[in-house]
Amino acid sequence: MHTENYFAEATEICKKIDLNMIEDLAIELEIVRQNLGRLFVLGVGGSAGNSSHAVNDFRKLCAIEAYAPTDNVSELTARTNDEGWETIFDGWLKISNINKNDALFILSVGGGNLEKNVSPGIVNAIDVAKKVKAKVFGIVGRDGGYAAKKGDCVVVVPTVNDKRITPHTEAFHAVVWHCLVSNPVLQVKATKW
Repeated sequence: MHTENYFAEATEICKKIDLNMIEDLAIELEIVRQNLGRLFVLGVGGSAGNSSHAVNDFRKLCAIEAYAPTDNVSELTARTNDEGWETIFDGWLKISNINKNDALFILSVGGGNLEKNVSPGIVNAIDVAKKVKAKVFGIVGRDGGYAAKKGDCVVVVPTVNDKRITPHTEAFHAVVWHCLVSNPVLQVKATKW
């Protein structure tokens, strides 16, 4: 049965995911907050929706100044139309004056790969962040792509079924960021329920 298999796979991911990396990520996010840095949460497709939700939680529950560039659909589509899809994030970050106190938080299935033309905007954003010595964090799937290779603290969701990498990764974006925003290291305001 599909449902039984899906949840068995989710259980396996819970057993295999790097819990120490998630704890390290909480500490890194606390450093960003202490330095009055901003958190730029980047994702495309379903990960863009996750980015918007994560921004809400980091702002409301953890008092971290956070933004998702994909929340501004007018700028996103203008940049796509005028400059090309691959520039949507790096142009936004440059206008936002990203700096060494800030961090990117990448939510992605593949993590970006220029050779395969997968999420080139994420790759370019990581390069912009690295150039100004901003931190790069993330929750990604598979091998994590460019985000895992170049990132400072990136959680890779373990692959347990090659046919369900995307649904499991995008689901675990939410599992991991909810773990983070409820971590006493970060949480300053309790949830209502």
